Amino acid sequence: MDLKNYPKFTIIMRGYTQDQAMTIMEAMDGFENDFGIEVTMNTEHCLDIIRDGYRKFGNKYQIGAGTVMDLEDTKKAIEAGAKFLLGPQAFTKEMIDYAHDHGVVTVPAAMTPTEVTELFDKGADIVKIFPASTVRPDYFKAIQAPLGKLPLMAVGGVSLENAGEFLDNECDYLGMGSKLFNKEDIKNKNIEGLANSLATFVKDFKKRGALV
Repeated sequence: MDLKNYPKFTIIMRGYTQDQAMTIMEAMDGFENDFGIEVTMNTEHCLDIIRDGYRKFGNKYQIGAGTVMDLEDTKKAIEAGAKFLLGPQAFTKEMIDYAHDHGVVTVPAAMTPTEVTELFDKGADIVKIFPASTVRPDYFKAIQAPLGKLPLMAVGGVSLENAGEFLDNECDYLGMGSKLFNKEDIKNKNIEGLANSLATFVKDFKKRGALV
């Protein structure tokens, strides 16, 4: 997967059932260029969800794995078809190299400028600042000043209310979990309600010029 094709927004699916995950994917019709799908490795049947997503929708969506902790997780996720990998911690060089050998984008996590630099030196494609809720949105702009323009993602505590602040402060990507949707829409598998949530979110960021 070419980094230029990596969506600006990632929907984090943690703890969803297979039916719920497929319903969200159905609701994403028309928004496939705006959102990627991250299925966390600590979700039951996570690998089946990734496989089923590609089996049902082909390559329409970018589906990856999250909470990737080690090389074993890396190999399992890629074997299931994951196009990108996110983790809550740093990736080893071996994990990054293995992913790149298979054309998979890597998004390990860091917090400090030193950790961010070390991960890019290892070859990370994007570095995820996690948990982003522990820093202010202007933290992204602050570390970009000395380090140069780097592809950074905010994950952890990102909501509809603060997402714009992160993007306004030179954060390139956002990962959002359950705060993106109405919980009842997920519970009831309400495709129309889920699609409306995505439409509202995208409309706001197109107004800001964050999306084309």
